[in-house]
Amino acid sequence: MNLREQMEQVYRDMPLDSIPWNLPDPPAMLVEAIESGKIKPCKAVDMGCGAGNYAVWLAKHGFDVTGIDISERAIAYARDMAIRNGVSCSFEAADLLRDMKKFHEHFDFAYDWEVLHHIFPEDRESYLSNVHNLLRQDGMYFSICFSEKNSDFGGEGKYRKTPIDTTLYFSSKDELRDLFDPLFHICELNTVEIKGKYNPHLVNVAWLKRR
Repeated sequence: MNLREQMEQVYRDMPLDSIPWNLPDPPAMLVEAIESGKIKPCKAVDMGCGAGNYAVWLAKHGFDVTGIDISERAIAYARDMAIRNGVSCSFEAADLLRDMKKFHEHFDFAYDWEVLHHIFPEDRESYLSNVHNLLRQDGMYFSICFSEKNSDFGGEGKYRKTPIDTTLYFSSKDELRDLFDPLFHICELNTVEIKGKYNPHLVNVAWLKRR
């Protein structure tokens, strides 16, 4: 089963409240970045937007937001959420590893919250190339993915199976630095503990600027 099929199955078979990454409130790091002025309202893309929670929150705070997700069902949820909250967002079902030319140089800010660990090493250069191309010159990219130091899902190994039968890849800072550096200036790259849906976990947090 490929990633698209896995995500469609998750959004078809699980209530939104039970999906591990579906959190109603935006992450504290994203809120702090907006409230501090680190990122000001601009054209933003939420990569792997899921049911649209964070895209809708950003739209309420003055951002012009486009959400992209591989799952058609997730995009349907996201569009409904935007309508229910009275905000204007654009949502599109698309594979972030494929041709994204229609969006090239559209955005000032791109972020993925725990999307990169769903993408295996052999596909990451394609993904990062697409992120780079989505951004305007000097655009910012905010990325969060599971650290190999995280103890979740068995606590060891780069590839780990989850209770919902997806497989995630756990990264080191060094490999992320090598991945990001050709296309982005690395402003920050840290491993920190964040709040999860069920328990805290260690993630790699990167703030990057498009070269």
